[in-house]
Amino acid sequence: MPILRLLSLPVRAPLLTVLFLVAVVLGNHWQIVQPSFTSPYGVSAAWFWGFVLLQTQVVVVFCTMPDLLLRQVSLLMASSRVMTLVVTLLVVITGGIYLLKLNVLTDVLILASAVLLARLDLIRIGVLPAAGICLLLMSLVVIAGIVAGTLLPHPTATLFAERLFAA
Repeated sequence: MPILRLLSLPVRAPLLTVLFLVAVVLGNHWQIVQPSFTSPYGVSAAWFWGFVLLQTQVVVVFCTMPDLLLRQVSLLMASSRVMTLVVTLLVVITGGIYLLKLNVLTDVLILASAVLLARLDLIRIGVLPAAGICLLLMSLVVIAGIVAGTLLPHPTATLFAERLFAA
């Protein structure tokens, strides 16, 4: 019976399916924009995809385990005023430069919203796995969606090809 409950999870928690579809769209988007990042800057595709997967993992960790993560950060900041200043400046400066300069704010916000909504949907149906298991589940869904999105063709490629052959 537990395997049946696991297989019915996308039906009972539809926002988990939405998270997968968001990851598919983002994976397809990143596949399309990859040449514009890799060719002008001389970055290899492996570094690009490593950076993308690292970014998604940071978002999933932060959105899946906010209570554990923020508790540790607040304990670190409570130790002294210097640590409070260092942590605050580090987060604000690196976060601001990363999100605003690299133009990834929209991707991060969309993915974070989808992960938080999927987590709330799991809580709504009464599935409360441990933090590590929830992190593993969300990471698996997001990475599988990104991989599926990279396998999809360019969305407008077939439209242009049909019009060229029709003329």
